Amino acid sequence: MNRQEKKSALEAINKELLASYEDAFGVNDACGDSLPRRSEVVAVTEKLLELIFPGFERAGTYPSSAVLLADCHRELADQIARAICRISGGDCDACEAGCSGKSDELAMKLLARLPQIREVMKKDVEAAYNGDPAAKSFDEIILSYPGVRAVAIQRLAHELYVLQVPLIPRMMTEYAHGETGIDIHPGASLGEGIFIDHGTGVVVGETAVVGKNVRIYQGVTLGAANFPKNACGMLIKGAKRHPTVGNNVTIYSGASVLGDIFIGDNSVIGGNVWLTESLPAGTKITALPPEHRKKMLNSNGAEK
Repeated sequence: MNRQEKKSALEAINKELLASYEDAFGVNDACGDSLPRRSEVVAVTEKLLELIFPGFERAGTYPSSAVLLADCHRELADQIARAICRISGGDCDACEAGCSGKSDELAMKLLARLPQIREVMKKDVEAAYNGDPAAKSFDEIILSYPGVRAVAIQRLAHELYVLQVPLIPRMMTEYAHGETGIDIHPGASLGEGIFIDHGTGVVVGETAVVGKNVRIYQGVTLGAANFPKNACGMLIKGAKRHPTVGNNVTIYSGASVLGDIFIGDNSVIGGNVWLTESLPAGTKITALPPEHRKKMLNSNGAEK
């Protein structure tokens, strides 16, 4: 393909793309300035983590915490304002002042919660240390354990979710999901002292409630058993559809706990269990082990 042919081909593609942008389907935005930016949400999330775990990401966080706080407020307020503008459907210029004032207040409310979040995260780190015989130090846990990172980000996002900030909370937890393989919806309520060990493939749904000192292993799902619909056949948003897990519960790898059920305190759910009914406190439930057939092989790999 020569230069002119390439130019003609690109012009044709561009013409087709422009035509597709006119369908108003929702996968393009003519007023892109009103949208929060993924890269900037990630950046401010990392700065918030520096305030939760000072000194672990860069030197000098202690003396510069006031500066970092101011940066977080400014950057977070800007992204919240964009999200509010987008959801409200307001004119990008006309709504600037109103969105800015509300976003300043919402960003400040999250920052005011940082001391409390830090206290809870201390208990999460301690739970990981006490629950993992391979853990050598708190430093190792904070620097390398994906469960602690995912939970820390979710706790920050949950505060914004409770404040009904649009878009930003889910962007934060999906960032954590991509980083850790752990998918915790920002709407989920997590008690203190939670420990997600290994973590890959863990899913915690929007309306899940997890009590204190709960241990969750890889591949666990706290999900919905079904999705209620209204008379028109549309999904009902916000209905309680995920489990409530009591205190001091352990859920082993591969277990699926589904629906608006309750798991009583001090219960143990074994690996690969499929559970759709509530359990009283102090219950241990396990899946039947699979049957194995053992055969002896010779040195060539053939059966004897």
